[in-house]
Amino acid sequence: MITKTAKQKEAIALLNNPDIRQILLSGGSRSGKTFILCYAVIVRALKEAGSRHAILRFHFRDVKNAVGRDTMPTVLKLIGTPYQLDKTDWFFTLPNGSEIWLGGLDDDDRVEKILGLEYSTIYFNETSQISYHAMTTALTRLAQKNSLVNRAYFDCNPPTKSHWLHKYFIERLDPETRTPLPNPDRYAVLNVNPTDNIQNLPEGYIEDTLSSLTERKRRRFRDGEWLDDPEGALWKRSMINDHRHIGAVPDLVRIVVGVDPAVTGSATSDETGIVVVGRARNDHLYVLGDYSIRGSPLDWANRVTWAYDKHGADRVIGEVNNGGDLVEVNLRTINKTIAYSDVHASRGKYIRAEPIAGRYEKGEVHHVGEFVELEDQMCEWVPGEGSPDRMDALVWAATALATPVSNIRATGRNTTGVTKPGAKA
Repeated sequence: MITKTAKQKEAIALLNNPDIRQILLSGGSRSGKTFILCYAVIVRALKEAGSRHAILRFHFRDVKNAVGRDTMPTVLKLIGTPYQLDKTDWFFTLPNGSEIWLGGLDDDDRVEKILGLEYSTIYFNETSQISYHAMTTALTRLAQKNSLVNRAYFDCNPPTKSHWLHKYFIERLDPETRTPLPNPDRYAVLNVNPTDNIQNLPEGYIEDTLSSLTERKRRRFRDGEWLDDPEGALWKRSMINDHRHIGAVPDLVRIVVGVDPAVTGSATSDETGIVVVGRARNDHLYVLGDYSIRGSPLDWANRVTWAYDKHGADRVIGEVNNGGDLVEVNLRTINKTIAYSDVHASRGKYIRAEPIAGRYEKGEVHHVGEFVELEDQMCEWVPGEGSPDRMDALVWAATALATPVSNIRATGRNTTGVTKPGAKA
């Protein structure tokens, strides 16, 4: 038996509105957004036998753990609906033959499998982590024909107003062309905050946990506010969006993998930043991939060597202040011949980052695709704050491409010739 909060009842009424096709629940942390949207997906699945539905998140591991192992089984148990869970392809089968698939948009093989099917409902969980391109690609699969009206659900802790979600749902504009969306009345937003779900929260969560955050995080995770870009940030989203690269990448004369290592490998540790950057003949830089990971030293060493081979990189650039020789030792356990150079953070973070931000401002750095988490770190970071791992890895890689190899302490093979994405160095 499910006891809904007043705000969840309001959400259900909105989700049942026959004229609305895309609905965003936006608001603070632990406000019940995921719970009620999972409930709505299940109800739709039970209404139409044999229907198919998808719950998508950027990282598959996150949707598997947060939704597949927690929220969905909890809601199904409360409803009293038996189910089967396929833990190979990760989908729930209900008694009427309907299926609810879980997917991550960070894995090419899984994306291909998920997007090879058609759905009656697609629910984008934690949408602020998903790129606009990935979202619109997934929406092409909202095409199952049955008695249900096909609908897309979204939830988020609101990011900044420059994020595509604000353009799409609040301003009702196409984030790429800035032209009005067709049929704007088919889009709806409902603000849902922790105070709306207080009866289901542990004592002190709002007063102690959320209220102790920094002002910007309080406004986002407690109050559910859409924020302006932080004053004093080195990067603005326009500096990235205005020069984003689409199409074939030009020949690159060097490609490096920047690594900012996490010292520990626990589930609560920082991520290891792993960002691949190449330099073209005109000295413009191309950000080719963000493969950052939270995991053990062996996990991230495997990820680094995989990225190194995938992009035909010349060298790995690792920051050694925190981990000493940790990066090199870990990499050598995977590939003894990998070309490696270490760098030391002898200058302050602002001094290191400012020249790279300056190159973005001049249009000399291009992101090949969208790297939502990396770009969020860049545009949210204000000098004086802590160390964002992905941004650090980017800065190390970009700085190395402007620095002669002879000025960097290098070990392993020295490959500084011409390479191309996908070619083995």
